[in-house]
This record gives sequence, structure tokens and C-alpha cells, in this order.
Amino acid sequence: MAELSLHHIDKIYDNNVQAVYDFNIDIRDGELIVLVGPSGCGKSTTLRMVAGLEDISNGQLLLDGRDITRVPAKDRDMAMVFQNYALYGHMTIYENMAFSLVLRKEDPNVIHKKVLAAAEILGLTSQLNKKPAQLSGGQRQRVAMGRSIVRNPKVFLFDEPLSNLDAKLRGATRREILLLHKRLNATMMYVTHDQTEALTLADRIVCMSMGHVQQIGTPLELYDSPNNTFVAGFIGLPPMNFFDVVFENGALRGKGFEVSLSDAEKAALADYNRKEIILGVRPEDIAEGGDLPVKVFSNENLGMNTLVHGRMGDGLRVSAKLRGWSDYKAGDVVSLGFTRKHFFDKETTNAIRKGDR
Repeated sequence: MAELSLHHIDKIYDNNVQAVYDFNIDIRDGELIVLVGPSGCGKSTTLRMVAGLEDISNGQLLLDGRDITRVPAKDRDMAMVFQNYALYGHMTIYENMAFSLVLRKEDPNVIHKKVLAAAEILGLTSQLNKKPAQLSGGQRQRVAMGRSIVRNPKVFLFDEPLSNLDAKLRGATRREILLLHKRLNATMMYVTHDQTEALTLADRIVCMSMGHVQQIGTPLELYDSPNNTFVAGFIGLPPMNFFDVVFENGALRGKGFEVSLSDAEKAALADYNRKEIILGVRPEDIAEGGDLPVKVFSNENLGMNTLVHGRMGDGLRVSAKLRGWSDYKAGDVVSLGFTRKHFFDKETTNAIRKGDR
């Protein structure tokens, strides 16, 4: 397939509004990269610059070492799958999938073989004579993917392809995309605002906010070692709890509560004695049996887990994802403890790790 490199990419519009700042990544052959972030963070703009649908203001785009920064979209050997499918309603599924090859004036026999092969991969063989309106949303999205597969591009680009599907179809189609990636071993860039898609699909995730890359890493790296409070709060569901605390006398003191620390945690905070920091705790890193009393105001049973919302200390909200089925009622007081903690600099919001300052 292909290696793709984005070096110092900026996007500045004519009104001097900058949408993307200094975007850098080297995408390996066969890698699936997911760009994730809230609406307006610049992820789709970045994908459109790679596709050639938006001009690159500054920087360099390389495909297998060749500079394609100013190469027209039609000559970049990339295929894009859009969220709205972009299918021709008057054409059959076969004709939709074959359309780009017909425009290239490829041999009809070759086109037929490619369409049938792609249809087989995607389970669309029995649908080829139908029109798009006769298919479900998930099937139409598979047609859009099939139209890309027949082109055999160097890079596949996905722009929020599942956003128009219901929850069940999103899950099924997400698994199909993952299987497709493994089967084709294709280089892919995938844009989504859904962190579940990012965590389940990506080889590496690019987390963006306000045009800036906040962190690039494997799903586990972003979940387990977030660079800052933005990544920590965006990756993970339910989101991480944050508390303003002071590190003093080997413990963390917040508004109406105190948290003890291990020797390793004390060492990590050695440079922050008597200083205010941000304590982050994921809901799944909270367990029953600790020494923090929490007054419950909401209890959500999720089957294998229970999501408990309450208040601790001086009315601070906290969410805990407890193992098993719990029947806490509003007003109950439960003793909880933090099994894993994350620390962030109050001024920079960057993660505090041992040896950092």
C-alpha cells in the first residue's frame, strides 16, 4: 500500500482564521490512523487537505516519499468514504461500485471481476442489482466502501462514515471496517468525534482540539497516559473525574476531602509540595471499600457494572463505575477509594510524571 507523511501542515482560510496548526505525523504502510476530537477541532479539515479537497496553506504532504502537496485530488491515488454515502440514486449498486473504473475506461471484464471481488468481501453480492434506496444505511455505507475498494487506492480516507447510522448499525459497520482493514492491510485515515470508534479501530489515535494536536499514540497510551486534561477528559467513557487539590505532607487535600498517596505517587509529586494541582481519576479506577464517603444522587445499572454518581467533600461531583450490580438509592452514603490516580499541572494542564517539572 503506502506510507503517508504530513510535515508541519497548516490550514489558514482567506479570512485569516487558522483551522489546523503544525500537524505532523508519519503514517506507516498498512496503518489505521484515527483523528478524533470535538466538532470544529480541525480533524475533517486535515483529512480534506490529505484528499486534496482543501489547499494546504503551509507544510508538506508526502506519499511514499513523493511530494503531493500541490497534486490535484484526482491524481493522488486516494479514495474517500463520506458520511452521507454519496451514491448515485439512479444507478444500481453494481453501477455505483463500477463508476470510477468506467470513467477510467478500464476493460469491462476487469471491472466486472473487481466489482464482484469487492462485493464478496463486503457481503453485497446479492444486492448488486438493487438501487441505493432499497438498501439499509449500513448496506449503503458498505457500497461506498466497495466503490473505494475497486479502485485499489494507495490510501483510504474515511470522514465520519458511521455518523448517520443508529447505534446497532454503527457497531456492526465498525467491525466490518476493522475486518476490511485487516483483510486489505490498507493504509487508512479515519475521522470521527466518537471515542469508542477511535479506541476500537485505531492502530494509533491523533487527538485534536482547536486545530492543535494534543497527543498521538496507541489507544492504550491515550487512555492510560494522557498528555493533558483535555485528552484525559475526552478519551474514556464516562469521562475522567477532576479535582483541585494541594499536595501537602504526603497527601492530597481537596475541598472537604483528603487522599492518601503511595511512595511512588509522592515521589512523582516531589516538586509540587504545597502547590495546587489537578487530580484525575477515571470512574473505573474507583472501588468500594475506601475511606471517601460519597452521597449518592444517581445509580445506573449497566449489567456487569453500575455507574454511581454522587457528591463527596464540599459537594464535589464524582462518578464511579463499580463492578457488578448495585442498588444504591439517592441519599445513600457509600465509602469509595481511588485505585489509580493521574496528576496534572494546574497552570499548564499537562500531565505530571516522575522526573517532569
